[in-house]
Amino acid sequence: MTSLQHPPSQPTQPPTPPPPPGRREEQERSTSPVRLAILAALVAWLGIAGGWAPLVVVFGVVVMIFLHELGHYLAAKWGGMKVTEFFIGFGPKIWSFQRGETEYGLKVIPAGAYVKVIGMNNLDEVDPADEGKTYRQASYPRRMAVAVAGSTMHFLQAILLLFVLYSFVGVPGGSLTEDKEWEVGEVVPGSAAADAGLQAEDRVIEVDGRRYETFTTFAEDIAERPGEEVTLSVLRDGEVLSVPVEIGIAPSDPARGLLGIRRDLVTTTVGPVRAVGASVSDFWDQTGATLGFIGSFSPTDFWDSVVSSGSEPAAVESRDPAPGGPQPSSSEAPDENRIISIVGAVGIGADLTENGLLGFLLFFVGINITIGIFNLLPVLPLDGGHVVVATYERVRELFRPGQGRYHVDMVKLLPVVYAVFALLVLLGVTTIYMDITDPVRL
Repeated sequence: MTSLQHPPSQPTQPPTPPPPPGRREEQERSTSPVRLAILAALVAWLGIAGGWAPLVVVFGVVVMIFLHELGHYLAAKWGGMKVTEFFIGFGPKIWSFQRGETEYGLKVIPAGAYVKVIGMNNLDEVDPADEGKTYRQASYPRRMAVAVAGSTMHFLQAILLLFVLYSFVGVPGGSLTEDKEWEVGEVVPGSAAADAGLQAEDRVIEVDGRRYETFTTFAEDIAERPGEEVTLSVLRDGEVLSVPVEIGIAPSDPARGLLGIRRDLVTTTVGPVRAVGASVSDFWDQTGATLGFIGSFSPTDFWDSVVSSGSEPAAVESRDPAPGGPQPSSSEAPDENRIISIVGAVGIGADLTENGLLGFLLFFVGINITIGIFNLLPVLPLDGGHVVVATYERVRELFRPGQGRYHVDMVKLLPVVYAVFALLVLLGVTTIYMDITDPVRL
């Protein structure tokens, strides 16, 4: 996760004379072959191990993070601040070049990015000549613009992707928050669905006269009825058919029913004009759902999931049913409070991407909204922490007119920053562990 918080800069040193033109040109275009080879090896390994879909998702994540940092960069430049670095990736530097006062470049670990704005707080030492270009000396609106610019870019990306979905690709059932109808995309040979004569492009409407609001609810009901005989109402070529089916039994779990179909969501487009309002509406719906998830997060349940992760192989297997099988029952589904790491996110994104452009775009709508909200949590070193600090400083200034700019003493906040950073690291390590030992399956 990116943020504007960086370690305090080193004490200002006397300026060194610029290198000769030829030498400066060499520095600007220098590349580390060894580090570049490491990056290429990581990309090759990902492609060999996971195929093309993870590569596409990782590239999309890099572009998403670049746009996040571009938001900070543009806001800082607009605010008259000095930006000294703009890098994609972390760790050792692979390649960089200097343009004006900013060094742009690429680092070996493509897991994030950062923009360095000088004078973020009272601990950053800068050249006195540059004090007027620091973040801390900018007006409150301009500091706020820089702090929220990253999340704003995520939200704009989400709305733009929703617009593309509504205008050109189509969304499930006309809404991303509901999938009231779905089509059979594939019937597993030898399955209960195949024995009943279900076909690709059949649209399942009812089961024993009951309509289901979502495919997940439908799948959960099927999973709880192994061996039962039910009647499906199926729309085929404009005609509604009654199809009797004896629900099969999952090979990995005799207590779980299995129908044996892979769904294709019914997608619709609404045209560019209506897509504007529909995109904003769905954006707010998904934002509310994400906030609800954050609000319902239980550290106790999360820790229980960490402790039990990987200790029940059968449960992991049941989350990954045979192709075309229904979703697991509610007792086997991943914990609703489950948080995933970047490893898990790439895995889910790759699964969705393999199903086509719709899955790819849906994934990036969700991840943009999630990261945008997460970055605005009101704690340092996240962007929301800078919003809180800038607002507090502004309020203090209002109550001490004529006394000049007020700056929060970051020395007092450093223990909080380190504690939050440690929690974020712990969260990252534990979620990666769970995503390896007990991955979430779609």
